[in-house]
Amino acid sequence: MQRFTISLDDQLAAQFDDWIAQRGYGNRSEAVRDLFRAELDRSQQQTGSATHCVACLSYVFNHHERDLAERLTSLQHAHHDLTVSTMHAHLDHDHCLETVLLKGEIAAVKAFADAVCAERGVHHGKVNLIAVEMDAHHHHAGPAGHRYTRRHAAGGSAGHVHVKPVT
Repeated sequence: MQRFTISLDDQLAAQFDDWIAQRGYGNRSEAVRDLFRAELDRSQQQTGSATHCVACLSYVFNHHERDLAERLTSLQHAHHDLTVSTMHAHLDHDHCLETVLLKGEIAAVKAFADAVCAERGVHHGKVNLIAVEMDAHHHHAGPAGHRYTRRHAAGGSAGHVHVKPVT
């Protein structure tokens, strides 16, 4: 781990310390590390050096809107390669909150999120993307918890992708 020193004027240091306290950080170093990570992630997404992401898309919608639930489900099925999981919660008699976990190419995830949020009756849509590195691995079947299939029994390997946040 490397150390470096920065100088802040008293007012900025006080504002930073207030922000740290509001967020519940234990110290300035953790807060600075998180700020750096967020800015580096944003920069990688803007420059195109990051190509894949995991994301959380959340939105509120009026479930009485004509065919909206069916349109949203159809969008998710049409992009099953991006959609990892969906959580649905009822907020009141008219509104639902859905959270969709996504994984894939940044451009495809953004396009999917934009399409969902643009649906008539969807409100307050937001997507949070985290750049990741994709790494394909092959594992042999074993007691470590990997799914066992006939292919494994025949000595094959299970191919899957490891997703690791860009640090």
